[in-house]
Amino acid sequence: MIPSQSRQTIASYEAEADHYCTLVSEIPNAFDQTAFRRVADIAGPGGRVLEIGSGPGFDADFLETLGLTVRRTDATKRFLELQAARGRTGELLDVITDDVGGPYDAVVAMCCLIHVPREEIDQVLAKLAGALRPGGALLVSMRDGDHETTGDYHTIYWRRPDFAARITAAGLKLLWGEFRIDCDRDGWNTFLAVRPS
Repeated sequence: MIPSQSRQTIASYEAEADHYCTLVSEIPNAFDQTAFRRVADIAGPGGRVLEIGSGPGFDADFLETLGLTVRRTDATKRFLELQAARGRTGELLDVITDDVGGPYDAVVAMCCLIHVPREEIDQVLAKLAGALRPGGALLVSMRDGDHETTGDYHTIYWRRPDFAARITAAGLKLLWGEFRIDCDRDGWNTFLAVRPS
């Protein structure tokens, strides 16, 4: 069952998806491009990538320019409709409740697991880890902090060492992590981990 806070977040994105797409750059920033290239190096040419929370799909567009095959997914139907209008195919998927399939060479979850309730994050990370082939990569970014915000968008903040511990507890090995401040002055931690071979 989808938690009520998650249902509210999805409903908010359904209502604001068109506007959201106007706010997001079609080309990932230099920091994210570097992270995506690291994923591509691990996944290998033609690597199969599961993207959680594709949103407008611009990150997937970039990943595909690196020679990867991306399964675009989102819990928000409107984002998938907007991608379809530009000739891209995505699938409706809720990472909390749905089977994610696999095995994949990589899973990318940028700026989306921030909406997974704190009590659900361990099972979600275990699910994503289990969807990777041995040696496959997980790339995830999380807001930095130790609080939550409620309202239209339920957002969970994680301190870097706390979320790193959650990744390790899911059976993954951390390879790289970095902190950055975005254009809105929000702190983000990005993590790259692999499933041990």
